[in-house]
Amino acid sequence: MELQLQNLSKRYGTKYAVDDVNACLTPGIYGLLGANGAGKTTLMRMICGVLKPTSGTISLNGKKIEALGEQYYDHLGYMPQDFGFYPDFTAREFMLYMAAVKGLSKNKGKKRTDSLLHMVNLSDVADKKIKSFSGGMKQRLGIAQAELNSPSILILDEPTAGLDPKERVRFRNLISDLSKEKIVILSTHIVSDVSYIADTILMMKDGRFILQKPMATVTDGIQGKVWELFTDERTVEEYSRRFAVVNLHHENNSVRLRIISNTAPSADAKTVPPSLEDLFLYHFGEDAQVERSEI
Repeated sequence: MELQLQNLSKRYGTKYAVDDVNACLTPGIYGLLGANGAGKTTLMRMICGVLKPTSGTISLNGKKIEALGEQYYDHLGYMPQDFGFYPDFTAREFMLYMAAVKGLSKNKGKKRTDSLLHMVNLSDVADKKIKSFSGGMKQRLGIAQAELNSPSILILDEPTAGLDPKERVRFRNLISDLSKEKIVILSTHIVSDVSYIADTILMMKDGRFILQKPMATVTDGIQGKVWELFTDERTVEEYSRRFAVVNLHHENNSVRLRIISNTAPSADAKTVPPSLEDLFLYHFGEDAQVERSEI
């Protein structure tokens, strides 16, 4: 299976939200990273058919999605960032309603509902109203509805936002289990989430892909540019002015700094293996809003 994006653009007035994006996606998990306003949500909404591109094409296995029509939507599962639940529905009622919307027969809808609520560990609360659910429970219900039609393309926009560390681990494991033989596009600002489960990293800036690389080699470009050093409290501010300080940690009477720089920030600084978060901050700097893992 191939999902092809060719010269894909979306313009609002004179501003491009997505600008000439090209990619060929095959089964696997794609971590879509970028600062706020990079164009991630606009891109995903075009892939889902919610927005029409200004120019360019989206094709599935060589056929344009406009030509495929309803057939294309049979392949899609979508969990938007702000998912609209009906608060007075129970989880079961909501799933059966969404199954009907997606064209599943009554019998199949019931079977998929039971199976998926079990999969996301909501069977015990299936007949409770959604307004009583925690954020994590709602997120799990969101992924369950996206899976109702057994999609081969799963689009998840900020699925772990607002979840505590334990819920994020559960959600990552769930996505990994679901990803077999699917194209999964996972957009997030929580870099650690994609670093654990993504096969490929897609990084967007100003509506364009600035990087498309396998997770195994994605940080190769900043090898030798991430440094650690120990200093005292008095010089921390000076280092922060002169360099991109990724992290600082107080240890006894000194401070350990992690710095991204093309050259050594001091004579006693040592290079360390780069992480995906280092790469993100290398490209986005102060524009980046990174939520570090608490795990």
